[in-house]
Amino acid sequence: MTDRLMIFDTTLRDGEQSPGASMTRDEKIRIARQLEKLRVDVIEAGFPAASNGDFEAVKAVAGIIKDSIVCGLARANDNDIRRAGEALADANAGRIHTFIATSPIHMQMKLRMAPEQVIEQAVKAVKLARSYRDDVEFSPEDAGRSEPDFLCRILEAVIDAGATTINVPDTVGYTMPEQFGGLIRTLRERIPNADKVVWSVHCHNDLGLAVANSLAAVTNGARQVECTINGLGERAGNAALEEIVMAVRTRRDFFACDTRIDTTQIVPASKLVSAITGFPVQPNKAIVGANAFAHESGIHQDGVLKSRETYEIMRAEDVGWSHNKLVLGKLSGRNAFRQRLKELGIEMESEESVNAAFARFKDLADRKSEIFDEDLQMLVSEEAAGQVGEHYKLVSMKTQSETGEKPTATVVIGEGSDERHADATGSGSVDAVFRAIESIAGSGADLQLFSVNAITGGTDAQGEVTVRLKKEGRIVNGAGADTDIVVASAKAYISALNKLHSKLERAHPQV
Repeated sequence: MTDRLMIFDTTLRDGEQSPGASMTRDEKIRIARQLEKLRVDVIEAGFPAASNGDFEAVKAVAGIIKDSIVCGLARANDNDIRRAGEALADANAGRIHTFIATSPIHMQMKLRMAPEQVIEQAVKAVKLARSYRDDVEFSPEDAGRSEPDFLCRILEAVIDAGATTINVPDTVGYTMPEQFGGLIRTLRERIPNADKVVWSVHCHNDLGLAVANSLAAVTNGARQVECTINGLGERAGNAALEEIVMAVRTRRDFFACDTRIDTTQIVPASKLVSAITGFPVQPNKAIVGANAFAHESGIHQDGVLKSRETYEIMRAEDVGWSHNKLVLGKLSGRNAFRQRLKELGIEMESEESVNAAFARFKDLADRKSEIFDEDLQMLVSEEAAGQVGEHYKLVSMKTQSETGEKPTATVVIGEGSDERHADATGSGSVDAVFRAIESIAGSGADLQLFSVNAITGGTDAQGEVTVRLKKEGRIVNGAGADTDIVVASAKAYISALNKLHSKLERAHPQV
């Protein structure tokens, strides 16, 4: 018999805590729908008590997701738990996840509470959470540096109080795989009522061991892993969902469990999260990196041609990679375009959205000889991002760059019903464009990140640009794509300015 390994995705909560990864309500809904299509067991939608925006986002996700459990995070206090309970009121299946720190350093320096007070607070929180939901998860924060004897005491108490899942976090990524696996085994063996709960783990990647620690826990009886798409998360990130799932799926001879994940939805989920957060995936990233299934070495190429299994332990198509080209051009009709969207698993919100994306497609087809699936996915992402509301709009731009001369830029920006012109110079064409746009907007925001990635190969490939701006504690991402990288950069900067102006994106969840 193979046990079920539950996948608890916290991209919308812990992933969002990466500086610059804050998401709007609508962006959270888009990702949540993809996670449901991926068939994750639990979606941790946010931290309802953190802000009114996060409360509304969790409430919205809870109202639309039917096939996954929707979870809200709450500190072990009455206000947090009530807010989580209220946010999850409409959930088809909801879970409250409450936590309190248990390591000596956290109890002494952060909580300033004695161990007995921590136990009392944890039990009280679990009991209150059970008054809202039968499904309650408890986490002893910084368990990796907590004393095992104290962990046994507090976890036995919260299980008696009604916790149904016990999650053991390696909050600061400190433990080694053998050590962490041993901790899970010890807790399961020593706690008398350990058999009444599902044992879970949540590992951070500060030493690059999040996936290894999580899998070590699985071999020692953990049956839920908390993880994120692309390993997104604060500091060095969390255990990567795609790596956990494919390790367990590929090595069924080793692991006595499997997930219910639809692995063909892994790459689409990765691309969506990357596009929304502005965090690009490194080319050599396992499973979802552009080079994950590429073979450069002649020896490797020869082996794969003779037998794929010589150098590939997974099939690219099993995780959602597609090598199909979008065989459409400027003469293609709307029905063919809509059919390809359907084949890619892309759902548009309305007929107006389809028409707008189709218009973008026609424009791109006039400028690019071959259209790839990645291009189509970017068009759709741009259309969704454009729904934020365009206070500023790029009307036209002109740049001039010459060896030995300072680059110049002239831009025309639409602001409401007005058009405003500006000229600027810079150290490069992009710098000049940004200076010209900023002279019109006068945002005063600090540029935190400027990132460029090619969406596909070839000199006519679209360039995808991410711009991150920070102002008064708010951090927003803007994205733009175009076959001209300077135009893409201007689009990305204006996209970020529109988010600052709209107030849709909130401050970092921890602020």
